[in-house]
Amino acid sequence: MLNSTGELQFSNEENPEVISQLTSLALCDGKSSAGVPEKTGYPDSVYVMAANIFQGIRIEKSAQKVLIKYGNEPLRSLSESEDQSFRRLSYELAFSALKYQDILEAILIDSCIFPSTTIPDHLSSLIIVMLYDFQDRKFQTRVPSDNEESISEVREVENLLNSFKIKLAAALARCRIKHDALSIYHILPETVRKQELRASTLPLYAWINTCKISPEEVYNNLKRRGYHKVKSVLHIDDKVFAVDQHCYDVLIFPSHLKNDLINIDLFKDYKLIFQDKSRSLAVHSVKALLNMDDDILMVNTGSWYTVAHMSVLTNNNTSKVFVCGVQSQAKDPDLKTLFTKMGCKNIEILHELFINIESKDHRLQKIKVILLLPRCSGLGVSNPVEFILNEHEDTEFLKDHSQGGISEDKLHILAQQQYEQLTHAMKFTKAQAVVYCTCSVYPEENEAVVKKALEFQDLGNKVQPYRLSPPVLPLCSLKEIQLSTDKFFRMEPSEITNGCFISILTRERDPSETVSVKDVLARAAAKGLLEGIELGKSSKREKKKKKSKTSLTKAATTDNGIQMKIAEFLNRETKASANLSETLTKPPLPQKNTAQVGASSQTRKPNKLAPHPTVPTFMKSTCSSRPCERQARFMRPRPEDRMVALKPIEIVLPPVFMPFSSPQGIRSQMPTQHFYCRWVAPKALVPTCLPTPSLARKGEKPKDDTPSPLLRCSRPWL
Repeated sequence: MLNSTGELQFSNEENPEVISQLTSLALCDGKSSAGVPEKTGYPDSVYVMAANIFQGIRIEKSAQKVLIKYGNEPLRSLSESEDQSFRRLSYELAFSALKYQDILEAILIDSCIFPSTTIPDHLSSLIIVMLYDFQDRKFQTRVPSDNEESISEVREVENLLNSFKIKLAAALARCRIKHDALSIYHILPETVRKQELRASTLPLYAWINTCKISPEEVYNNLKRRGYHKVKSVLHIDDKVFAVDQHCYDVLIFPSHLKNDLINIDLFKDYKLIFQDKSRSLAVHSVKALLNMDDDILMVNTGSWYTVAHMSVLTNNNTSKVFVCGVQSQAKDPDLKTLFTKMGCKNIEILHELFINIESKDHRLQKIKVILLLPRCSGLGVSNPVEFILNEHEDTEFLKDHSQGGISEDKLHILAQQQYEQLTHAMKFTKAQAVVYCTCSVYPEENEAVVKKALEFQDLGNKVQPYRLSPPVLPLCSLKEIQLSTDKFFRMEPSEITNGCFISILTRERDPSETVSVKDVLARAAAKGLLEGIELGKSSKREKKKKKSKTSLTKAATTDNGIQMKIAEFLNRETKASANLSETLTKPPLPQKNTAQVGASSQTRKPNKLAPHPTVPTFMKSTCSSRPCERQARFMRPRPEDRMVALKPIEIVLPPVFMPFSSPQGIRSQMPTQHFYCRWVAPKALVPTCLPTPSLARKGEKPKDDTPSPLLRCSRPWL
């Protein structure tokens, strides 16, 4: 029954246009006005689930400002559907009611539904969400589906709102006049309106599941459905798609194509997965830091699609993806089923909280990269409902977005939690890199947390300290380069993407963990790249190499000893020949002294002054020693032990003159002809006495010069 006060306010309404509009709405009997798409409402189960979500995220007010009391007991639902579309509708309805909570409460008070009617407190949340949908449908009556099972609480609230239809419309009109707003949407804060506008035009991002399909097959499939590939999807209303510049496996679609895309087989069969671009940027940053068999630890992922994307990128490696934070083991069967459908095989779930996991855990000894996706305010996200469904699954995330900001106390609490998680990640001694990623626009959650963690990191361990590294993602514009000058990767919220912040912390690898050839071969064998090659024989080969090395060292030592002995022998022979040449080059002495010298020399070394048969012997010794000396001087050590063929070289020495005069007996024994000595290799060195140079070889001219400057003999007699 209508309240008298409400009737008086309605009759005194000063805006005749609003009155005529309300009258036309009352008479249309559920028909929508011209130009407005008809909205039929939601199923009963969606209202119940949305009411329970709103109950948990509603804004609590002080005792002095409380106008409507809310109960603490959730409503009973007939079936808890896990369908993604069902959950999306429930979250969207709850989030919309949360944004307009103050306005909806004022309308209920102004229309005298509260406190004139006796309504249980546990139905207050249901009244709020159904009132928002009621005014969004222009107060038209909902037509439920025939095959839908009705819920008594929903029908009770619906009948109440229909009985107060005109009063509710009048209260809404007065609220618009009070705020001088064209619609209820314009009553919202400016920051919230900007987020809604950006969310309505934001492109759709989807990554390709390369475990099930190749990018070329996706392109061909989309082209058969009428889509064509372009460079940019901005301001294009056609069926188009583009490839993201930062992530090669991410496709971009215009926002208006979502209803068409979700019904095609590519998305139904998990070959294409919708997800915010910030999460694809995070997993690609991790992929750029990985080796073949490095394991990954993912913290606070929220969405299992992010885990699946990381698994798909490392599908060709021998890496494992560890995920922590899943406390309920009851979800394991559903998660395994989801990963099986998506073709992911290298995921292992840890049911401990990350802050409670020890760095010495034997399961995490091969962890090289830690991906940290901490819970944050997330005000860089345009559509928080999609982010909730795909990432955080945290209803508190919606409360901050409904107000367009966050309180300083809550921001400080979040920043402290992020700092604790980051410092704990830096304690894993085997890890070589930490990727820190948020979707926040506040420096307190981004740069401040990273710089503080680097400044106060524990340097007591025998590991290299962490340092800030440049982004590993490609910088595709001048603005991105300017935003990354301090080694942070940033993307500001815009009409094409949500906000994103990524920081890469790395440290030098332990020298003992350098990858050996054996590890590389083992990885290649694990991938099946070494077919027909037995790696077990490598140890025998290594042993043979070691034996050959030891034998070479022994041979080298023995060769060195022999070479030393040869060098000593050559030095002695060289000194002897040099002394003899000095005696030969002395000036002529008087006859008396010469005879004495000749006699003494003859008594001391009779073989040196022997007549004709002994002269070649003397020349043989002097000439044969010098080529050996030159050979030892100019030959270089060769890296390989092999025989080198030497070309025969003919060396002709100049004639030898006897400068001294001897007694007649000795002079008569010495030949008057000039003596020549010829050495030909590799034949034996046989000295030949030639009477004249012309008889050296028949038909050849005498050779006065030596053939090579390197082999030119030293001439001590000149």
